[in-house]
Amino acid sequence: MNTARLRVVLRDVEPTVARVIDVPASSSLPELHELLQAALGWTNSHLHQFVTPQATYGMVIPGEEMWPEDQRDETGWRLADLGTRFEYLYDFGDGWTHDIEVLGRGGPRPGCVDGHGACPPEDCGGPGGYAELLDVLADPTHPEHDRLRGWIGNRLRPFDLAATSQRVQWVVGEVPESVRLLLDLLADGVKLTPGGRLPRTVVRAMQAHRPQWYPLDRPVSTEDNLPALAALHELLRGVGLLRLQRAVLRPTKAAGDDLAVVRRIRSAFEPNGFGTEITEITLGVLASHGPLRMDELAARVHPLLSYGWQLDGRLIDERDVRMAIAQQSPILKGLDLIEHPDLYKWATGASALSLLPGATMLADIWINDR
Repeated sequence: MNTARLRVVLRDVEPTVARVIDVPASSSLPELHELLQAALGWTNSHLHQFVTPQATYGMVIPGEEMWPEDQRDETGWRLADLGTRFEYLYDFGDGWTHDIEVLGRGGPRPGCVDGHGACPPEDCGGPGGYAELLDVLADPTHPEHDRLRGWIGNRLRPFDLAATSQRVQWVVGEVPESVRLLLDLLADGVKLTPGGRLPRTVVRAMQAHRPQWYPLDRPVSTEDNLPALAALHELLRGVGLLRLQRAVLRPTKAAGDDLAVVRRIRSAFEPNGFGTEITEITLGVLASHGPLRMDELAARVHPLLSYGWQLDGRLIDERDVRMAIAQQSPILKGLDLIEHPDLYKWATGASALSLLPGATMLADIWINDR
């Protein structure tokens, strides 16, 4: 993978907070935002912008006025469009400004190669408020010391090179093993059944690799016996990683590029959509709490959802959450995001932290808040 090496320095903050990271050279600006959040240690709780001498790029929020008025929608732009020096602004209230320099080509894989300084806690008042906070924390006799020490908790974590590099790599993403298995099985092309389903040889090969997808100890005959496989088949065709041409199903060219595979799978999860939010919170809860029964899982997920989600004109309740998670379960299993350690409990799967950046971020926050 071609990477670019960036030096990121948080302006007007002492002790200095800096990171040197390798990111995919083809990163879009939304991807770069997520990578910077992971590298610095922010929690993606506020708006952001990329600023160059020529233009400002940011998120376009339907129904909201842009600032400045000529701000460009970051969606259609990439790291290469920003030049070799630019600013990354995060949280317009606190006003965190990051000075970023593109140093050149990076190493063979993304990650963090150097850095120092703890990331300031969110909502502490920007550089000035952070300086005051550090002064209070350093003075046990200050009347606000105990209160602010309790407010900080363990959020002021020392820089950890290995952990930061791992977070960056998770945000870049990895192809789930089940996806790669199916793409490899279809590499030479297969004819579908008259009903448009995968042939028995492919179904049983996937069952051999994922026996937990079928509760009974016997070979299955059709794709529909493995809901996780059926959901995975549908998703891969929907995002253009599989194509049916002249009655033969085979992987597209994009399926040979791991970064393209991850991007296309992520495109199936609508930003800010209900299904995406349910999925990300579910994975974050399971990663931070361990295996849970469905009733326990729904009880923890429900209060974490954004306020206002409705069903048939009423606010959703825990029963709705249980049904939503159950409806999502085939594709979550198909993407190795969840698994069942026993008949009654749900747990994170092998790809739970390396496919959806939102889930990775939530898991990291909640694990460190325990």
